[in-house]
Amino acid sequence: MRLAPHCPVRRTFLARSLAAAGLLTLAPLRALGAVAIPNVTGLYTVQVARTQVPTTIQDVVDALRSWDGKVSVGGGRYSMGGQVAIADGLHLDMRSLNRLVWLHADDKRVRVQAGMRWRDLQDVLDPVNLAVKTMQSYANFTVGGAVSVNAHGRYVGHGPVGNTVRALQLVLGDGAVVEATPTLRPELFRAAIGGYGAIGVITEVELELAVNLRIERVVTKVALADYESYFDRNVLADPRSVLHNADLLPPLFDTPMCTTWHTSDKPLTDAARLVPRGHDYAMQRHALRAITELPGGERLGSSIIRPMLTSKPAVTWLNHEASLDVAELEPRSRVESTYVLQEYFVPRRHFAPFARALAPALRRGPAQVLNVSIRHSPADVVSALPWAKEEVFAFVVYFRQHTDAAALRTIGDWTRALIGLALAHEGRYYLPYQLHATPQQFARAYPEAAALRELKHAVDPTGKFSNELWAHYL
Repeated sequence: MRLAPHCPVRRTFLARSLAAAGLLTLAPLRALGAVAIPNVTGLYTVQVARTQVPTTIQDVVDALRSWDGKVSVGGGRYSMGGQVAIADGLHLDMRSLNRLVWLHADDKRVRVQAGMRWRDLQDVLDPVNLAVKTMQSYANFTVGGAVSVNAHGRYVGHGPVGNTVRALQLVLGDGAVVEATPTLRPELFRAAIGGYGAIGVITEVELELAVNLRIERVVTKVALADYESYFDRNVLADPRSVLHNADLLPPLFDTPMCTTWHTSDKPLTDAARLVPRGHDYAMQRHALRAITELPGGERLGSSIIRPMLTSKPAVTWLNHEASLDVAELEPRSRVESTYVLQEYFVPRRHFAPFARALAPALRRGPAQVLNVSIRHSPADVVSALPWAKEEVFAFVVYFRQHTDAAALRTIGDWTRALIGLALAHEGRYYLPYQLHATPQQFARAYPEAAALRELKHAVDPTGKFSNELWAHYL
């Protein structure tokens, strides 16, 4: 679509409409007037001066060399507090830089452009019976975005995605294209993984892969006091374990419902190798509405809906379970209320006291918490800004909140209290969510930010790379 150059008002209106709809797929390097960059929650939309959609590495280089102001980098736009945009800056929409660079199936390695989504990579890997080694639970995210937040999933013993990254191609603020690995420019490699675009643009990612496996779901309810021993004995020590998480459910949040997928030779209950695209997920939306809007919905979800969804035997492919679509979580509307995440990483030695303290804080809070998903991670020794300084359990809080100004204020107060609770247990909070933490809380959670700040000053002396997260804290 081409717009007449003598129609700036019409051009700006259409650009904003396309951005709001997530349809900015114009020709490479087409600059658009002031554009709203949204995220999945509908909260904290950022007005940028221009957006560009590179389709080649040279497009990224040209964009950086021709823009004198601030630059932010975005992928799937699932971060929730403006981490992909900076007010009045240039936004690089990486979703069209999405091609396969190469696949070495025998070596279980792949290299892709950063805007490729995990689901598109799975289309390439599944025919050769390979799988992504570590990724989020949902496949809509871009690979580069997942690396930039150092995402994790339910993979037993794997830790964050950074542990599977073998090399990165980065474009620095002056347009220089550099290769970074654990041994070649290691300071850039470490800072880009979990660095939220602070030091450059990730344009290519080289990853380790895994073999696609047949897996079976096992669901077990345990007492909170018994969870750690259950996890050690039945998950961590069992070489068949592939994926695991435990859910704490309302209203009490005190009894982990453990879901483990382990290797199996049983017949498949679902023959599909990947989750089909384009499903409408009407049943899931109805269930979400019933749980959150009907009287007694929380107990309905805990005692009826969830058991109904997990009671049947399930044997499927790892690629199928790893190709879930976030559309199954999407509500009918996000105008008056929206669904968001928070996450806290607590050292294993503090698991039980933190879990006991978290439950009443959730029950008294202003948000409607649907569940808390518990995951496990070994220490992160890769990222310059690690969320797992030692072995941790992650508590992923999924909740519904209203979108009015008063609700944002009360959610902010509640979030700062939860961050304080995590800090009191020597834990940390995850950075891709709403920017409610105080600067003091950020500094206490991530003391490594001082070294990242120094490196950024060295490789990006003009402060070209920024976003709302780093404008707040770095």
